[in-house]
Amino acid sequence: MNKNFTISLFFLLGTAALSAQVKLLPIFSDNMVLQQKTQAPVWGETEPNKNVEIITSWNRKKYVIQADTQGKWKTKVETPKAGGPYTITISDGKPVKLNNVMIGEVWVCSGQSNMEMQVEGWGKVLNYEQEKEDANNYPNIRFLLIEKAISPKPVENITAAGNGWQVCSSKSVANFSAVGYFFGRDLNKYRNVPIGLIDTSWGGTIIETWTSNEALATMPSMQKRLEPLEGLPASQEGRKKKFEADVESWKANIEKIDKGCASGEAVWASTNFDDHTWKSMKIPGVMQERGLQGFNGLVWFRKTIDIPASWAGKELTLNVGVIDDHDCTYFNGVQIGRTEGCVVSRIYKIPGSLVKGGKAVIAVRVLDTGGTGGINGSPESISLRLSDSDAIQMAGDWKYQVSLNMREIAPIPVDMSSNPNIPTFLFNAMLNPLIPYAIKGAIWYQGEGNTGEAYQYRELMPLMITDWRNHWGYDFPFYMVQLANFMAQPKEPVESIWAELREAQTRTLKLENTGMAVTIDIGDANDIHPKNKQEVGRRLALAARAQTYGEKISYSGPMYDTYQIEENTIRIYFKHADKGLKTSNGEKVKGFAIAGVDHKFHWADAVIKGNTIVVSSPEVILPIAVRYAWADNPVCNLYNGVDLPASPFRTDDWR
Repeated sequence: MNKNFTISLFFLLGTAALSAQVKLLPIFSDNMVLQQKTQAPVWGETEPNKNVEIITSWNRKKYVIQADTQGKWKTKVETPKAGGPYTITISDGKPVKLNNVMIGEVWVCSGQSNMEMQVEGWGKVLNYEQEKEDANNYPNIRFLLIEKAISPKPVENITAAGNGWQVCSSKSVANFSAVGYFFGRDLNKYRNVPIGLIDTSWGGTIIETWTSNEALATMPSMQKRLEPLEGLPASQEGRKKKFEADVESWKANIEKIDKGCASGEAVWASTNFDDHTWKSMKIPGVMQERGLQGFNGLVWFRKTIDIPASWAGKELTLNVGVIDDHDCTYFNGVQIGRTEGCVVSRIYKIPGSLVKGGKAVIAVRVLDTGGTGGINGSPESISLRLSDSDAIQMAGDWKYQVSLNMREIAPIPVDMSSNPNIPTFLFNAMLNPLIPYAIKGAIWYQGEGNTGEAYQYRELMPLMITDWRNHWGYDFPFYMVQLANFMAQPKEPVESIWAELREAQTRTLKLENTGMAVTIDIGDANDIHPKNKQEVGRRLALAARAQTYGEKISYSGPMYDTYQIEENTIRIYFKHADKGLKTSNGEKVKGFAIAGVDHKFHWADAVIKGNTIVVSSPEVILPIAVRYAWADNPVCNLYNGVDLPASPFRTDDWR
């Protein structure tokens, strides 16, 4: 190659590198929506210390900002009232032009699967085919679908479907949040402005993962859950290696304190160990149902058998059923296999060199980490075989001895390489990169993942909202969906963790600038993902239209206010009894229960008296508490005159 040509090529490539375009996140793309009438942050990357010029077509204003020593830059652009389309040109010498930009209202849509559930996709809402077709009528609604990601530390980069904002159409709406779309569609209809919807959601996730470390650290109960995050590798591969190392260390520590082991030897597996003081258990079977009720931990099982002389020196197959959770299995004191996992059949080969005629001992060390466990499966699956036709069946009585209770064992290491349900992980990866993009507010549909700790949700929900607002720097509106009805309907009044979580959501309304869509009437007993997402979106939009945009409309069903004991009845007073109280079907009021000083609830007679409900029961002479719709899937039918359902509630606070 000619030397001069090589030098010229070098300078051409160098010039191209120096004039490389600015780097922008997918939130800055064609079809984007900027929040109207505000100072909207815009940011990106270029060469260190380089000037970046921004020109906005709506006012032809020019902004010049210098990148820092890392090449990062940020500024704010003044936005007008809703309208468009416009362009934004961003240049560091080589311009990037963003086209079809709208000015309007921007909302973040977040939560777990009922927010993630798409119009079509895996969700398939009611009438989804027609909804897809109708979506072509709303080109001023724009979608930004954030792709799933996790991180142990806050990051700045995100990826998005289609690498940016998408214009609403039958194609783009198919895999977008149905709740988000129907919410935005109503705002677009009634406010007549462009709507930008940012979907950052992940099914099956808990609220802690959507909250920052700084916020969670203020809760004493979260300290131990945050400690493992310190020094956690940033890469998925690094976290996986750490997890594997932690598991090996955890197992080694268990062996050190295992009463069945001494100096690294499995003493309780030895043929000459005396197990006559051990208890017996029928195998196979759930050990919690056969003498170890409520137990989780480490248990040793032993079975003594006679090996035919003709089997000596021959390879055998040992079947030990399906063990829950983990096992180490021994033949005459020698480990012949170990398996981790609760749904895997244990089939181990015994080398012929270990097989001798006469007495032999099978020992199985079982670690059950939670729930039920033991040696399970069919009786036929517990056997020692020379061949299919020559076998010793081993179902029946086995000796067993508890070694360790789980309370004596350190917590099991958690795999943080790909699990989204680690505190802070989704805030770091799927929310932090959006900050400080100018938004009007947020909608939220989550809670199913926290029903196991419903009482704690009273703290977690307002904490997360405040956390988001602190990071954005202003108290934007926040509207949530109360959990829908789900699972079997009760025949008698019951306690309910779903009802308790709904109560925690309702209590969050004490936080300023919040609202809630009640969905206790549009769930599905057999589907945790009910299909009527149109009504969910409509009810959220009602709250936003009234509370954020000041429309004079009813936006909430009846909400419990206070109560008054009147002899052998209790009168319940409501807020939002707009146009009076009624039932959905004209029948008598259903869903109320009443209790006296014994705290035992009975189904109650409930009568509408003006804008109050008078509750009583012949079984409760001196009532002190009332509950309404207090169940996972309650039978209830109270509405106000504008057909919005009453929120579940209780007058007591009994835990």
